[in-house]
Amino acid sequence: MITHEPNPLYLANTARYETMQYSRCGNSGLLLPKLSLGLWQNFGGVDSLSNAQELLFTAFDSGITHFDLANNYGPPFGSAESTFGSVLKQHLKPYRDELIISSKAGYDMWPGPYGIGGSRKYLIASCDQSLKRTGLEYFDIFYHHCMDNETPLEESMQALDHLVKSGKALYVGISSYDPEQTTKAVNILKSLGTPLLIHQPRYNIFDRWIEDGLTDVLLDQGVGSIVFSPLAQGLLTDKYLQGIPEGSRASRSELIYLNNSDITESKIAKIEQLNNLAKSREQTLAQMSIAWTLNNKAVTSCLIGASKKEQILDSVKALNNLSFSEDELANINKIANS
Repeated sequence: MITHEPNPLYLANTARYETMQYSRCGNSGLLLPKLSLGLWQNFGGVDSLSNAQELLFTAFDSGITHFDLANNYGPPFGSAESTFGSVLKQHLKPYRDELIISSKAGYDMWPGPYGIGGSRKYLIASCDQSLKRTGLEYFDIFYHHCMDNETPLEESMQALDHLVKSGKALYVGISSYDPEQTTKAVNILKSLGTPLLIHQPRYNIFDRWIEDGLTDVLLDQGVGSIVFSPLAQGLLTDKYLQGIPEGSRASRSELIYLNNSDITESKIAKIEQLNNLAKSREQTLAQMSIAWTLNNKAVTSCLIGASKKEQILDSVKALNNLSFSEDELANINKIANS
């Protein structure tokens, strides 16, 4: 005879809001946690559902209220949204109004000419599909995932505006747009009556392209930002200090964002110097790297990824020391540019 509940209801940590820090997103009324959880990897159909569930619970128990998805996250495409939807339905639904859930469309998703880009047809159809996979009535934020130079920017922004006015999204964002494109997007959306809430660019100690004009645009226009790849796909950790571990992401030559060509003697020397600086701050290199991104006044939140709950808990500890001296910042710049 069953004497216990086979699927006990998840009860969130009652102290989850006591230590997490929150920042206002641009000129909006929305507060985002300084750390958000990205579901780009480790939440696909090929991954462990129980581990994905544990990652989501650990994040929310730590005060991370923002979960970031995209239509093509997996693998296979769409499966990260389905995984999240399953956990939401079984455990997180009572907390829906405490959560910020975002998704995106722009990259390749389904066959044919209507499954990629920035057309009105693709963006609206993709949002509809993503809502079904997650089981949501609306997304808190829906992004155009990447600029599509073959579609008029006006059409893409009108599609985002439609999603807000039809109740399918509360806010809209863009990802990886350059400064000029961002300014145009801001102005188009403003004319439509739907402000641009947020921009999601790649940013870390080794990749600072947003400092070449984009951060100025965001600050001038009152647009928030959430930065991804703060650890440069694992480079900004102690993982590669002794070389490339067998089976690691960097050991594979076919990967686009990080492969064995990225791990050079010069890069390892930089990582060692940064690691020593982190130790002097009583932080791990990963913690210092996360804190460094949040030191940029244009950054609202830092998007972290994780394959195990300990990585989330370690990232949260970065918030214990977000201050940098002028000498520390100068030293980081010197190391990165050497």
